[in-house]
Amino acid sequence: MALLELTGVGKRYGRGRLERVALRDVSFELSAGELVAVWGRRNSGRSTLLRVAAGLEPPDEGVVSLRGRSLNARGGQELREQIRYCRKTFRATEGQLVIDRLITAQLTRGIRGPSARTRAHAALERVGASHCATLKPSELDITETVLVGIARSLVHQPKLLVIDEPTLGVDVFERDRILALLRSLADEGISVLMSVGETTCLAGADRGLSLASGELHGELQPPALAPVVQLHEAASRAASA
Repeated sequence: MALLELTGVGKRYGRGRLERVALRDVSFELSAGELVAVWGRRNSGRSTLLRVAAGLEPPDEGVVSLRGRSLNARGGQELREQIRYCRKTFRATEGQLVIDRLITAQLTRGIRGPSARTRAHAALERVGASHCATLKPSELDITETVLVGIARSLVHQPKLLVIDEPTLGVDVFERDRILALLRSLADEGISVLMSVGETTCLAGADRGLSLASGELHGELQPPALAPVVQLHEAASRAASA
């Protein structure tokens, strides 16, 4: 059985003449320990797809299931706790320092103080960001912000990590570090669903899903996706010429 399954998922925003279709009849599966990357240009629907897959937004049509159970059915909250959507922003109420914020995130879910602190330090060490523990979020650079965001998700010991454009704005030399981390997490059994805006960021993914105008256009291995993307971009340039 697949860990995550989307079946005929659709999502719309607005009504009437202002209605915008963000997702249309999207179906795919993600297995335990698999790293899947959703590639698409801006406004392709990739961010919406990730939010719906993580249970942050309900679909207007179709079903999102975790281990065969709908995220939006009764009892879905328990299932959604097994999925962590990686946020790159921080709330002021979570504490001043990075370590405080990782601990607070656990306290609100019933994890006791000593255990929460141990988990927080372990998560920061796992992502290679132990040095960030005593820093304020405003003192983090872009790469550190991503790493701390992943660590904040890992303290909850998720089955699935969902992360939107993890390498956006990251220096090219640090990009591979983040992608390698996500690959290693998948190898350890944590499924990863991420979105990417460049084909070079498909490195390490088990599959690449090509999304355009809210519709999937095939599931390909990363090396095979590049020529498809090049043709798509060439067609788009020709259409706008």
